[in-house]
Amino acid sequence: ALSDVVISKKDTRRLQENILMSHAAGVGEPLDEQTVRAVMALRIKDLARGHSGIRLETVQHLVALLNWGVCPVIPRKGSVGASGDLAPLAHLALVLLGRGEAFYKGRRISGRQVLSKCGLTPIQLESGEGLALVNGTQVMTAIGALGVYDAIRLSKMTDIAAAMSLEVLMGSRTEFNKKIHLVRPHPGQATAADNMERIIQNSEIITSHKDCSQIQDAYTLRCSPQVHGATKDAIDYCRNVIQTEMNSSTNNPLIFSDSQDFLLGGNFHGQPVALALDFLSIAVSELANISERRIERLVNPMLSGLPAFLVSDGGLNSGFMIAQYTAAALVSENKVLCHPASVDSIPTSANKEDHVSMGTISARQCREVIKNTENVIAIELLCAAQALDLFTNLKPGDGTLAAYQVIREAISPLETDRVLSKDIANMKELIRSDRILRPVEKRVGRLLPV
Repeated sequence: ALSDVVISKKDTRRLQENILMSHAAGVGEPLDEQTVRAVMALRIKDLARGHSGIRLETVQHLVALLNWGVCPVIPRKGSVGASGDLAPLAHLALVLLGRGEAFYKGRRISGRQVLSKCGLTPIQLESGEGLALVNGTQVMTAIGALGVYDAIRLSKMTDIAAAMSLEVLMGSRTEFNKKIHLVRPHPGQATAADNMERIIQNSEIITSHKDCSQIQDAYTLRCSPQVHGATKDAIDYCRNVIQTEMNSSTNNPLIFSDSQDFLLGGNFHGQPVALALDFLSIAVSELANISERRIERLVNPMLSGLPAFLVSDGGLNSGFMIAQYTAAALVSENKVLCHPASVDSIPTSANKEDHVSMGTISARQCREVIKNTENVIAIELLCAAQALDLFTNLKPGDGTLAAYQVIREAISPLETDRVLSKDIANMKELIRSDRILRPVEKRVGRLLPV
């Protein structure tokens, strides 16, 4: 509605500051430091491409804030993901002016204070720089990049968890035979099968029942390469989208100095990122879905042949009974979070911006799905390790043994009931720190994401 208003030259500096202040209308808890630093790095990269019309001095101030460890306070809610992430990027840019707030050395202080502590002075923005600082998709892209990174790790850890569960549930290695996956050549499916085959290599547990009467495993074991593999393929697609976005110019207008072109377009629209991250949420949630069903098989004596809820003195002890409840609750929550934000659009700016992506909502939901799924996989690993304690006379697979040894160094077996929340949190930390993944890969070779 204001795009046709002509601003006098004498008011252009005031306009830049007004843009930042008026656009800083976000609400909610601040984004975490890791995410904010990722946003800052991507914002610098975008501006440094030279298509935004911003001065080098302004970009250098943003670099200085990043190098000094300044973390601008950015409320997590308020972006509709078209004209980019206007509100959150405005909160980021305000600190350059000595306005807004930032976290610095553990304290939340004013923008002016943080500049003073870093020996910096507030910058005076020139024509066009206010819009250049707020126009872009860096918030959704930063959250998405961190999500893709975590999802790649999680897909490998899900292969490890499933392989361990397959061993203790006396499953077959036939489902990993390369011939099966050559005739349905989805890359992720073949990768998942190869990963799991290597993890269970040299398993005496699996060899011990090769002549048993059971013909086929349950789908959660037999179809794990197909399910895990589909997620791997989805992660790879999303990685490509996010990498492209990270290396794009998402401002409007775009300036091309070689040809003197000044072009108005829509590179700020977050639809590519929104669709990809909604897809990633759905894909990762399936890892939790299938994992929770394996957890049920592990704790259910009618399905596993193992002690009920994997504990002795059942009845007196409840073992992993409620851990399965927790996994079920997280899986159910994921189903709500997987509702695609990108299917919604509410017009903004007096209907000038009449289609928006909601991509930043997609990104935030995706991170929550990943966190929930990490907890589900942590519970599966706890249950599978507990079951593996019973196989004292048989050696597990090479990768399974490596994972089991790390788990037991950090978390003792459950002999009688205790508070399990801490065990789940500790296992999640083992997942996120790669303390399980590294020794497994050292033993069996690198597990591929796709």
